[in-house]
Amino acid sequence: MNKKLILMVLTIILTLGIAVLAIDSRLKTVYYTVENEHESEKMRIALITDLHSCTYGGESQSDLLEAVRAENPDLVLFGGDIFDDDPRMKDENAITVLKALGSEYECYYVSGNHEVWTERLDEYKEIVRSCGVTVLDGQHTKMAISAVSGTPDIYGFDDPEAYDDFEEQLAHIRQTVQNYHFEESFNILLTHRPEKFEHYSELGFDLVLCGHAHGGQWRIPGVLNGLYVPDQGLFPEYAGGLYEKDGTTMIVSRGLAKESTYIPRIFNRPELVIIDIV
Repeated sequence: MNKKLILMVLTIILTLGIAVLAIDSRLKTVYYTVENEHESEKMRIALITDLHSCTYGGESQSDLLEAVRAENPDLVLFGGDIFDDDPRMKDENAITVLKALGSEYECYYVSGNHEVWTERLDEYKEIVRSCGVTVLDGQHTKMAISAVSGTPDIYGFDDPEAYDDFEEQLAHIRQTVQNYHFEESFNILLTHRPEKFEHYSELGFDLVLCGHAHGGQWRIPGVLNGLYVPDQGLFPEYAGGLYEKDGTTMIVSRGLAKESTYIPRIFNRPELVIIDIV
């Protein structure tokens, strides 16, 4: 075999290998640690966002459910777009996950833009509640985890699409914060969108958890964190990962959407996010 042929074969093998890695859609688990300066015990959070009614392990959704159970979280947070407005996607996939985790863990949910776009948001909220999951659509609550004392406070709000504009949502968040002893606890904001991070940090949240960005859809690890995100545009600042500003930490999940999107994810595997508050 001559050198040119060998080089061609090796090039083809390398190209195919890179292509397989690029479109790898296997679920992965990503870990973050956040320090808590308040007098609260350690806790573990599982963050699920942007499921878009996609399939993880057939009708049983076993791949996703087993991944969550393997981490033994103290609570599970659903950060919006758990359902999808595309008629191709089956609500049952999302309901299976909600029912299973709602019966095993303390769970909280906020809506995403796709759930608002269905014009069935109130119906979806009732479905979520029927699965044993608490809907946060403008409330503050003290987590009621029996195994953890000194638990954080959590705030959750509908996606801005459910308001007239983001300023209305921001005013709602600000008013809710003012109604509670905000500085006395470790405060978590569960919200779908990350692009308003500067506003969340100005309000003084310790931790903001969100999704929406889908990891920028296309990535080049170590070079490009994300190519494009709705509401952020090209080369988005908050495509996925951990960000800090003025004492506030924001974690953006790259989400779980896969067959719901018409453009494949590139070097951007779907993720379950695990946060340890220590």
